[in-house]
Amino acid sequence: METAVQNDQLIEKIERALDSMRPYLATDGGNVRVVEVTDDKTVRLELMGSCGSCPMSAMTFKGGLEEAILKAVPEIVRVEAVNITPAF
Repeated sequence: METAVQNDQLIEKIERALDSMRPYLATDGGNVRVVEVTDDKTVRLELMGSCGSCPMSAMTFKGGLEEAILKAVPEIVRVEAVNITPAF
């Protein structure tokens, strides 16, 4: 079982990885926030602003946010978005 300190350190690493992507999101009026990190090391993200309703959000998530987290935080095994707009 993970301690609160370990969880805080994990979230800090995740936030640093997301910070590398935030300038790109902000260019289009968007942002991202960590909703939770589950016990099984899944990060749940919420795309905010323009990113929450953008038809390209799935590509942004997969090619940017998910990749950045998995590369920077090897402890994380999965990244999910809670509000991706489906591409039609």
